[in-house]
Amino acid sequence: MPEEIFKIKSLTQLHEVLGYEKPKHPLISVIEVSKMQIPKELLNMRMSANLYLISMKGSHCGIQYGRNYYDFEEGVLVFTAPHQVVAATTEIEDESEAGWMLFFHPDIIKGSSLDENISNFHFFDYESHEALHLSDQEKNTLNNCIDNIKNEYNERIDNHSQKVIVSSLELLLNYCSRFYERQFNTRAIQNKDIVTKIENFLNTYYEKGQLAEFGSPSIKYIADQVNLSPNYLSDLLRKETGRSAKDHVNDFLVNKAKSILLSTNNSVSEVAYTLGFNYPHYFSRLFKTKTGLTPQEYRELN
Repeated sequence: MPEEIFKIKSLTQLHEVLGYEKPKHPLISVIEVSKMQIPKELLNMRMSANLYLISMKGSHCGIQYGRNYYDFEEGVLVFTAPHQVVAATTEIEDESEAGWMLFFHPDIIKGSSLDENISNFHFFDYESHEALHLSDQEKNTLNNCIDNIKNEYNERIDNHSQKVIVSSLELLLNYCSRFYERQFNTRAIQNKDIVTKIENFLNTYYEKGQLAEFGSPSIKYIADQVNLSPNYLSDLLRKETGRSAKDHVNDFLVNKAKSILLSTNNSVSEVAYTLGFNYPHYFSRLFKTKTGLTPQEYRELN
């Protein structure tokens, strides 16, 4: 039987489950982890909610995201999208630096610019081991954003509150994007190793005839080969090379097609099938998009 998942239906219910006071705002809440009182019967229970979660983890907070566990240190930020699964794996120890959890319902950003752009913050779909590691200065910057949000819903809920809260939330997410870019930069050597691994994987996949047998590998399949999430891999590749993961695959296919077209007499359809295309016209369309020529025109000109 599949493992049971406890579903949280509201922010108020979430507060009750975590042993926290009733939320001051129905759609957004910041919980100080040191004040949480998780009942022992809920430890290791997998929970899901229609809420976004951004959590700053302290050194004594054991949290499992999905099926991945990460032993967090202070100043590590993790993001969870609605309906993803979270479980508390250890009791919270009483410490002032345990961290915080920001929960917000999608309804709070409805009709705002953040609602239109939320899908661009890919880190909500990153895996736990792709967490954002913060400097002390970065940590303080985000804590200031959190303080602004808490002050707004604690002290002055009025006609302007929602706009101010959403603006502060969007500012926080923009800072997170900046800090992730810094993290990509500081991990440049490791990232280049991953780019090399992807290139080697694609070459091996082709040489073993797996393109012809199974078709083009999905971005998820490729990401699994280097133990990354699809979004993190694509963001990493875009940062390192200016191209997304999908562009890498398509460029690889077109480059292989060029070699085959110039080194064999295979028909365009045969080239397409060799590269995993079930329909040759899809191959021809991709080739022309990338080169400005049809496969046959490319062969004749070279």
